[in-house]
Amino acid sequence: MGSSDRLFNGQRSLHQILGGNFAVADVMLWRRKDLTLGILVVTLGAWVMFEISGYTLLSFGSSVFLLLFTILFLWAKSAAILNRPAPSLPHFHLSEKTANEVATFICNHVNAFLSVCEDIALGRDSRMFIKVAIGLLMISLIGSLTNFLTLGYISLVMVLTVPALYERYENHIDSYALMGYRKLQLLYVRCDQVCISKVHKWTLEKGKLN
Repeated sequence: MGSSDRLFNGQRSLHQILGGNFAVADVMLWRRKDLTLGILVVTLGAWVMFEISGYTLLSFGSSVFLLLFTILFLWAKSAAILNRPAPSLPHFHLSEKTANEVATFICNHVNAFLSVCEDIALGRDSRMFIKVAIGLLMISLIGSLTNFLTLGYISLVMVLTVPALYERYENHIDSYALMGYRKLQLLYVRCDQVCISKVHKWTLEKGKLN
């Protein structure tokens, strides 16, 4: 199979695409089986606990922080009374540089999102409208079938299984995926010729009349 018949053009391996020697790629591709399996078991236990106990993520987090702060508070008070050393905690501080970088990152992405919303609302980008509409419909469909916690667990399981399966059966998956992709391209071209072009032409004619 040539490089043009692969999803990633055969230029880099999947391990390199996921970060090379970084721990994330090793975990996702089961190079560190104990850690990957441990993550799956822990998240499965957390999911079962939330589903059976009826705890929500917010109530569980509040309970954990309440217990943690209570222990630390009583420890510090008792240490002062008994002349014992107080619990050693790192100094938590957010530097101005880090805050500015985070603010700039968020600002850039929010502005890009608002720019896309403006283009869609004013009818400037028909293709983006279709992509967003399909994405929102899929999210709505998935949201009606499951809750956020279950969706998060399923997503994690997919992240830790799909890349490993792809690496193992790469040739077969590439051939079927590219075949499907080419069919979708043909379908998109036909849809563009029949529907989107007519809508765009109608929008231009209406603009000229106005």
